[in-house]
Amino acid sequence: MISYVKGQLTTLDEGSIIIEIGGIGYEVLCANPYHFQEAMNKEVKVHTYHYIREDNQSLYGFKKKEDKQLFAQLLNVSGIGPKGALAILGTVSVPEFVSAIEQEDDKYLTKFPGVGKKTARQMILDLKGKLIVWLPDEDNEGTLFYQEDLTSKEKRAVVDDAIEALKALGYTEKEVKFVRTELEKAKHGSVDDYVRQGLQLLMKS
Repeated sequence: MISYVKGQLTTLDEGSIIIEIGGIGYEVLCANPYHFQEAMNKEVKVHTYHYIREDNQSLYGFKKKEDKQLFAQLLNVSGIGPKGALAILGTVSVPEFVSAIEQEDDKYLTKFPGVGKKTARQMILDLKGKLIVWLPDEDNEGTLFYQEDLTSKEKRAVVDDAIEALKALGYTEKEVKFVRTELEKAKHGSVDDYVRQGLQLLMKS
């Protein structure tokens, strides 16, 4: 699995970009290649999903890691292929999409290219409750605030579990080091609470 590619952005067109690494040009399919336009002829890092089938191998690229993660989740939905998943990501932000899933707003979901009512209901069935870590904490402006009162030892254990969960999502030790420091300063919460807060911090970094 190719997690990301890092090299010189040499070509950009309507559906893809080409990144040169060691004299080899890698074509990366994107929802909106022009998001990378400011990096033209410069070094760029692109988060990638390596899509493999018997008759096809393709790289799909994303500027943000959460977009890549949502893309992977969408591919698990019956009736959604890589082109459909990319079309969704090209027209909506991750929080907006997750909100529609959680509210079971199939009318909103059917606005996406190639998504009928049956596929919209399937997305809700398959994804509801699995993407809430990407919803903003509107009541507390993204900060942790919970009634749960943990001892220092219990809190460290919860933070440790949250950090391991973030690593399992693909973040490196270096990336989560800053997150750990910030979570240890935050108010008490559950593992899921800290994972959500950690993802919000990583998205801003």
